[in-house]
Amino acid sequence: MPRERGEKVVATNRKARHDYLISDTYEAGMVLSGTEVKSLRAGRATLVDGYAFIEGGEAWLDAVHIPEYSGGSWTNHPPRRKRKLLLHKKEIVKISHKTKEGGYTLIPLRIYFADGRAKVEIAVAKGKKEYDKRQTLRERTDKRESDRAMSAQRHLGD
Repeated sequence: MPRERGEKVVATNRKARHDYLISDTYEAGMVLSGTEVKSLRAGRATLVDGYAFIEGGEAWLDAVHIPEYSGGSWTNHPPRRKRKLLLHKKEIVKISHKTKEGGYTLIPLRIYFADGRAKVEIAVAKGKKEYDKRQTLRERTDKRESDRAMSAQRHLGD
């Protein structure tokens, strides 16, 4: 059987970019059990409440929901368990310093398979205030309206 190539996205945290200002992103491997991998390959995972943290010089991912594998039996995994992240020591130290700075947190952005290996993209992010969220929505709406107006102007010119 040929090895997998490319990237297959399993789950994304679309609300993260709305709720947080993202400063840095990192790709990390995950320590998973067999049924977790099978469940991820079936495209089942939820990142909504998930977060990551540094504890004892190790990175951990918590509250990410990977449902039990339907074909599994007594070997099934708990759906919301703490999972170890695989990062280089330098990256862990850098992330740790950034999160201790204050106001910064670690959030998962997406889970995907890169060349057959399960990966998670985590971000060092700062929570947005309510007025920042409104400002972002306003900017997006203004850009959309200006693009529509320019498109309409181009079509009239033809």
